Amino acid sequence: MVDYDNEPGLATLACHAGQVRTDELEQSEPLFLSSSFCFASAAQAAARFAGTEEGNVYSRFTNPTVRTFEQRLAALEGGERCVATASGMSAILSLCMALLSAGDAVVASRSVFGTTVNLFKNVFGRFGVKTTFVDMTSLDAWRAAIGPDTRMLFLETPSNPLTETADIAALAALAHEHGCWLVVDNCFCTPALQRPLALGADFVIHSATKYLDGQGRCLGGAIVGPEKIIAEKVFPFLRNAGPTMSPFNAWVFLKGLETLTLRMQRHSQSALEVATWLSRHPRVARVHYPGLASHPQHALAARQQRGFGGIVSFELADRAQAWRLIDSLMYFSITANLGDAKSIVTHPATTTHGRVSQAERDEMGIREGLVRLSIGLEEPGDLIGDLEQALAAIPA
Repeated sequence: MVDYDNEPGLATLACHAGQVRTDELEQSEPLFLSSSFCFASAAQAAARFAGTEEGNVYSRFTNPTVRTFEQRLAALEGGERCVATASGMSAILSLCMALLSAGDAVVASRSVFGTTVNLFKNVFGRFGVKTTFVDMTSLDAWRAAIGPDTRMLFLETPSNPLTETADIAALAALAHEHGCWLVVDNCFCTPALQRPLALGADFVIHSATKYLDGQGRCLGGAIVGPEKIIAEKVFPFLRNAGPTMSPFNAWVFLKGLETLTLRMQRHSQSALEVATWLSRHPRVARVHYPGLASHPQHALAARQQRGFGGIVSFELADRAQAWRLIDSLMYFSITANLGDAKSIVTHPATTTHGRVSQAERDEMGIREGLVRLSIGLEEPGDLIGDLEQALAAIPA
């Protein structure tokens, strides 16, 4: 890369950061589909395995294509180092296994993805890590839940599926006051719209499967954080346990990152149009979208984000109405993903949060009539027309 005095913009970093051309002088990043790498001598092999010499060893933990993706995402997030993983859930698993021990405690937002709830409760709980779930928008609730054994605060902001927004800077100050790490899942915004590390967070988690890819092609995850902790704790876990991103998936994500800023702008613009239209529809009881002035954390979201994202949730009277609408839509796919170029519709109470208890869903505010939309790159007018005909199909 050219070394200029001025820091490159996000769109420039998304196209160039991390790329090292080979002797072939390729324009697109090369794809290294190799499970292992050769050494010039036995001594070099020993040095690579011992870690006294940098270089490729085995693609479980060193691969040039994966490394390029890691360096590019770290640059976009403004972080020192990134470790790529096989999925977003394996990113959370890897970070927590690397940082936490039996007897430690975590305070987490209760408004997280249903599988994340189960991971903290049913997996980490079996290994002696206790998790307390709190209202993510209440700083007092976070403060009251922190105890002498608390090591980590964990949240998604905006949340899934209600797009609640937490004050990252305030939570970072609280976490550091008590000697804790603040971990922010930045899946909904990506660094194109929000940079948690710049607001004081210690680690950022990504499901690269979502907006970083942008076309629903591959699974992947990532952790971005301080060089020293990543090198000494997280990377050794990845090397030994193997929740590794494949080189092919890393190459796909690199292509996704090149258009990330453009896509997130379009997702945000279209989502605001759809949310505004839904907020005026008589059949819709409530719309959850940070870009609306009616959203409880609208001012906060406007302050700490560069855009409001592509996720819109809204409430109908009950499950029957929600399912009727979902089944009547033409342009929205019913599928287990978000962040795609194609729009997606989900019924959270029976899918993403279907394996958490009814009591937990009630606490989260996930009611039976809630519908989540991932607004894609189609013409927003077409999406609104589709929603209009689907709402009209609901019996009065």
